Amino acid sequence: MGLSILTDPRSNVTMGMPDQWMMMLLTEKETCHEMMNRSVEASIKCLTLLHQAVGDRCFAWGIASDDSGTQRGEFIKPSLWAEMMKPHYRKLCDWVHKNTPWKTFLHSCGSVYNLIPHFIEAGVDILNPVQTSAANMDPARLKKEFGCKIVFWGGGCDTQSVLGGATPEEVREHIRERLAIFAPGGGYVFTQVHNIQRNVPTENVIAMLDAAREYGVYAKG
Repeated sequence: MGLSILTDPRSNVTMGMPDQWMMMLLTEKETCHEMMNRSVEASIKCLTLLHQAVGDRCFAWGIASDDSGTQRGEFIKPSLWAEMMKPHYRKLCDWVHKNTPWKTFLHSCGSVYNLIPHFIEAGVDILNPVQTSAANMDPARLKKEFGCKIVFWGGGCDTQSVLGGATPEEVREHIRERLAIFAPGGGYVFTQVHNIQRNVPTENVIAMLDAAREYGVYAKG
């Protein structure tokens, strides 16, 4: 249950026609706002019941699965996202923060560097999967500019060019380098960039997990 208002073909907002929906964002703004607001209201009703059921046992809630970037850049103008999407994200995030102790979790693949400030302003606490292989998604830059404002949940291992094709030793070194960038100061949850693909050798998965345990444990106290 998330506010999938861009690309999810199953979404009640995009109506299974994301191309037409993107055009509507430019030509039928009032209608789009009304549809997104109805989706938020429905999500809030569901979240109210869910919170009554699970209470504080939940620590984060995925408000959306909305891939807003391609490999080369955002496929929606940041100014348009801010105008059309941000108010509805903010409404949902505000409800979560006001009524629960949960953190808000956004899944968005691709190059979303220019959208991250808007995500933060909308109240998103956690960004996943942190696709560091996409344009403008350099780990050091992300950590420096946004590391104290949003939690990065991902980016720990590049599944496109490393996990499937490197040696276990190269995977370990890759993980060590990523954790050295993302982990200092907290605000980081280790996982690879998106799902592990079928071409990944078992020994590379083991190397990734072993390296994460070795280099990624925060000191207690």
